[in-house]
Amino acid sequence: MKQTTNSILMIRPVAFRMNEQTAVNNYYQKILDGLSPKTVNAKAQAEFDAFVAKLRAVGVDVTVVEDTLDPDTPDSIFPNNWISFHGNGDVALYPMFAKNRRVERREDILDVLEDKGFIINEIMDYTSAEEDGYFLEGTGSLLLDRENDKAYCALSPRADEELMIEFCEDFEYTPVIFEAFQTVNGERKLIYHTNVMMALGATYAVICADCIDDKKERKMVLDSLRGDEKEIVLITEDQVNNFAGNMLEVKGANDRRYLVMSDSAFKSLTKKQIAQLEEHVTILHSSLDTIEACGGGSARCMMAEIFLPKSN
Repeated sequence: MKQTTNSILMIRPVAFRMNEQTAVNNYYQKILDGLSPKTVNAKAQAEFDAFVAKLRAVGVDVTVVEDTLDPDTPDSIFPNNWISFHGNGDVALYPMFAKNRRVERREDILDVLEDKGFIINEIMDYTSAEEDGYFLEGTGSLLLDRENDKAYCALSPRADEELMIEFCEDFEYTPVIFEAFQTVNGERKLIYHTNVMMALGATYAVICADCIDDKKERKMVLDSLRGDEKEIVLITEDQVNNFAGNMLEVKGANDRRYLVMSDSAFKSLTKKQIAQLEEHVTILHSSLDTIEACGGGSARCMMAEIFLPKSN
C-alpha cells in the first residue's frame, strides 16, 4: 500500500467563519476583530483558490466540490475529519464532535468521485457513535502509515480509544495510541487532533515529541517511527502553534513528492529542518492566514486524500 496519493478532495467554502461549537477544545481558533463574516469568507475563498491553483500547477489531481449555504457548515473546508478513502475501495465516515460539523457529510460527494472513475466498494460508517457521545474525527484523529499498517492517534475528546481500535480492526492497522498536550494559559490541555502535532511522509515523520508528556509513550511513538526507518524531524510546540505539524505529503506530476504546508508553517521552520525535509520532498507552501486563524486548522485539514482504485 502506498503512503502518498496524487488525488485529493477539497471543499470550497461559501460561509466560512470561526465555528463556536469547535472552539471549546480547539485552542488554535481566534476571532478576527473588525472583519465581517462576509469579508472573512471572501478572504478564505481567495486563500483556498490560490492554494488549489498551486497544487494543480505541480500536477496534483484536485477534485473541488463547492459547499452549500444550507445547512450551515462553517468548517466544511476541512473534509478530512468526516471521510477517508482507502486503496481497497472502502470509504470511512466518522463521528464528529460538533453538531454543526455532522451535516458536512454529503453523499453527493461520493457521486462526484464515482463520476471521475473512482471505485467505491463499501462504506464503513462509524457515525452512530455520535449518539453515545463518542467521536473519531477522521485523519485529523488518525495518522495512517499506510505502508506499515500503523495508525497513530493522540486521544482527546475528539478521538475515542475504543472507536480507534475498532477502526484499526476493520482496516487492519496496528494502533499506536498516546496523549499529546499543549500549554493553554499555563495549563497542559489535550491537543484536539493528532495531525496538528505530527505528519507522516513516506520516508520521514514530522513530530513535536515535546507534546507527548508521558516519557514511555514518547519513546514508544519515536521507536515505532524509527523502527519503520523514518527520519524524524522534530518540531517545537511554538512551531506547532504555527501549524508546522499540519502538513501533508502528496504526489505531483511524474510521481514527484511534495510536502504541502501553509506559509506560517514554512516561516516557522529552521534552515536545518527545511534542509532535512528537502532531502525527501519538495516543499510547497501557500498563505492560509485567515483559514488558520478562524478555523484553527491548516493545509493538511483541507485535503482529504483519495486512495480509491480507478476504473480503466
